Amino acid sequence: MDIILKNLPILVVITPLMMSLVVALSSNYITSWIISCLTTFVTFCFSLGLFFELQNVNLISYHLGNWIPPFGIEYVIDKVSIIPILIISSISFIATIFSIKFMMNEISLNLIPKTYCLWLLAIAGLMGLVTTADVFNLFVFLEISSLSSVALVAMGNKMDKKALTAAYNYLIIGAIGATFYVIGVGLLYSITGTLNMSDLADKLPMLGINKVVIAGFGFMIAGIMIKAAIFPLHIWLPSAYAFAPSSVSVLLAATATKASIYIIARISYTIFGGTFELYAIDDLRFFIILLSILAMFAGTIMAIYEKDIKRLLAHSSVAQIGYILLGISLATSSGVASGFIHLVNHALIKGGLFMSVVAMGYYLQKRVTIYSLSGIGKKMPITFFSFIICGLSLAGLPLTAGFISKLYLVKAAYDSEGVWLCFLILLSSALSLIYLWKMIEALWFNPDDNKDKKVKEIPEIYIPLVLIAFLNIYFGIDATIVTESSFSAAESLLKGINQ
Repeated sequence: MDIILKNLPILVVITPLMMSLVVALSSNYITSWIISCLTTFVTFCFSLGLFFELQNVNLISYHLGNWIPPFGIEYVIDKVSIIPILIISSISFIATIFSIKFMMNEISLNLIPKTYCLWLLAIAGLMGLVTTADVFNLFVFLEISSLSSVALVAMGNKMDKKALTAAYNYLIIGAIGATFYVIGVGLLYSITGTLNMSDLADKLPMLGINKVVIAGFGFMIAGIMIKAAIFPLHIWLPSAYAFAPSSVSVLLAATATKASIYIIARISYTIFGGTFELYAIDDLRFFIILLSILAMFAGTIMAIYEKDIKRLLAHSSVAQIGYILLGISLATSSGVASGFIHLVNHALIKGGLFMSVVAMGYYLQKRVTIYSLSGIGKKMPITFFSFIICGLSLAGLPLTAGFISKLYLVKAAYDSEGVWLCFLILLSSALSLIYLWKMIEALWFNPDDNKDKKVKEIPEIYIPLVLIAFLNIYFGIDATIVTESSFSAAESLLKGINQ
């Protein structure tokens, strides 16, 4: 037991990484699903172990191979990284349980074990992204998660050949983002001789306003903004989410962009925090705020006019990413905390919405559009009401997790920028009701165009969905653990710029 506790920081990464090889060797699709469920459950347990360990210490530093940093690779678990670790591990476990029926329906049975191999690789890559304290090691995990995600999206070609084009676009645009990031890493290494985040944070302030530092910062942030699908660098995201296999859409929508946004916060405040002359430039901060506002409105407007429901939710994600980035870019304790609160809540919201929509598609055995959903809500009440709960949470209705997010974000925006920014946040939230109502109207109030279609909701699908819906309500009533963790994360990040 002591050995396990001592090695928890690396176990959350290597457990899904190593088990992906076992799953790849499996010849039975049920066996591969069971192994994946057990793997994600164990990873989630390890994540909980790290969370409880952090109640006694502020930081857990793990030296891979006992090589002392900055010469060796370091993994760091602190008040900041534990949030995305718990998001990725918990959502991955729920999504894996949820996935089996969709895998059997949308992917050839002989390819399911290989798909679960990619599934676990993507999870391992994401866990590595949020635990590593080495900027080049971060690039390695970025590529592991990205390439496995591209392959997972391509697996949707059985249902729609457009999945191949979507995967290709994801690959090319993702490669550009990765190239930008690694160029930035190279520039920083050329003038500091180190890749360790803490070591970089110590050495960069000594260089002052250095053109190489500014260029490195620009390349790294631009590369990760592409990976995070921040407007207008989001063009790969709608098609990737829309044409990926259903369960893959759930996994990616709830986890992938969250890890990338975390990296933006980590790079900005940990590595460049001590060089705050760079990040405190009003024009730069205002530019990021402007991008966030554009994302909020562009994503919402695109969702309003979209007919394909998975693409609609993907456009909605662009807007929600804008809210998260807005909070982080305010550079205040309440602002950063609000960004992390919405990071958690949006994973629950968007995971639940995608699960609801793909469940409807499974029951109907057709692509889910505004027209194909006509009147079907009454035939699947559990799925429909779970969808309603998650949808109202997205809009920020009181007693839902989304309300907590918007409340803290509006307060932080008012304290930092004034009434004008609060008004824009509330206006964007109000506009989201248009596309939510469009879906609700189609599901419940429109005539039933599927009268001859019998629907029987099955526990394998609705139990994970109800759990996500319940969490959206629970964290809307008692958000203590989310808010306290987020404010602790914000205070930890802002230490670098307040010194």
